[in-house]
Amino acid sequence: MTDHPPLRPIGLALVRATEIMGAEPYFHEFIAGIEQVVRPAGYSVLLNVLPNSTAEVATYRRWSADGEVSGVILVDLAIDDPRPQLVRSLGLPAIVVGPPSAASGFRAVWTNDDIAMRDAVEYLARLGHTRIAHVGGPDTLLHTRIRRDVFLRECERLGIEPVAQNGDYSRVSGERCMRTLCAHREQPTAAILDNDLMALGALDAARELGISVPGGFSLLAWDDSAQCQLSEPPLSAVSHDVQVIGMLTGQGILAEIVLASAQSIASPPVVIITRESTGAPLPVITT
Repeated sequence: MTDHPPLRPIGLALVRATEIMGAEPYFHEFIAGIEQVVRPAGYSVLLNVLPNSTAEVATYRRWSADGEVSGVILVDLAIDDPRPQLVRSLGLPAIVVGPPSAASGFRAVWTNDDIAMRDAVEYLARLGHTRIAHVGGPDTLLHTRIRRDVFLRECERLGIEPVAQNGDYSRVSGERCMRTLCAHREQPTAAILDNDLMALGALDAARELGISVPGGFSLLAWDDSAQCQLSEPPLSAVSHDVQVIGMLTGQGILAEIVLASAQSIASPPVVIITRESTGAPLPVITT
């Protein structure tokens, strides 16, 4: 029997509430894609779920000091994020999942959130919606800012009245934001929600408020998942091939470890999956 050498860790630190991480399918699929690529090369993903950014920084310092990981994967970039410069100063090979402009010279995997948001707004506008909401993630995150900026710009271009809310990616925050939207003086007739859990929470709130989906309110989730497909009604979604994004990230971090190359990688284009949660708004009845 041949003994195989132990797998060398690649670090992934995630700042997430434990209950959100357990329920959010995105990162499970993302990590599965990474592992599909790195395991045959002798590496594995070391995942640390942490409560805040202070703990995350301490983790990178420990990983560097102890030689515990061969490289790191940086996700959820914040605006003016210090982490790329930090891990560079610590001598850690890294790949950034985010826009190349924020990668500080590291290789980056980017999902073209700007194009995806443009397509999402155009899709809802074609259905006849003239008041559309965007329920973003935390407003400190760079991809939230990019999506919000494109959302506002596209609404202005198409003559749509925009409404903006922010949640924390949890189902509860999606429900809370939906209730706020429905109490709005001029209620939107559609919303784009930045992940599947918030869209499911919005669907919960609509059901409790007696609002029909899609007749009274159309819901479009940013990430597709089995939960979107199995909800009632099934949720339309801006679909990324998350496993492929993970595989590209795995290829990128291996190249960074071996070659220290800063070439960025474009992920596959997004597709809007239309299901029963989106449709034309009900006509306004005037008396």
